[in-house]
Amino acid sequence: MIVKRTFRLPAQLADDLARHARRLGVTQGLILETALQSILTHDDTERVEAAFTRRMDKLARQLDKLDYHVEVTNETLALFVRFWLTANPPLPDSALAAAKAKGNERYEGFVEVLARKLEAGPRLTDELRRDVEARDD
Repeated sequence: MIVKRTFRLPAQLADDLARHARRLGVTQGLILETALQSILTHDDTERVEAAFTRRMDKLARQLDKLDYHVEVTNETLALFVRFWLTANPPLPDSALAAAKAKGNERYEGFVEVLARKLEAGPRLTDELRRDVEARDD
């Protein structure tokens, strides 16, 4: 059972708590709960083990996410390269200079779009998730 409690914090402490929670990617309530458990637990070994376990669980979840994103990236790149190599025949020597110039122009455009995409989002994984959910509905 969870019990709701209301209390006041000095403004600086509340700001520090909020900043710390954002940095860790957890709720402020979880930080307060962990801190209180740490203070109220008399067995130092259990307290350290509990804190260590929570941190390891969080790291495991982050690694699972990272593994998924790397797998999506690898498969996307492999699929693109396979498609590109299959769809583009070799060019004759007379067309290489023009193709190289056009390739440089396209690459610069690609880098600009990529920079905008990384700044504003949405990320590829968000788009994939949305597309899969739409397909499933």
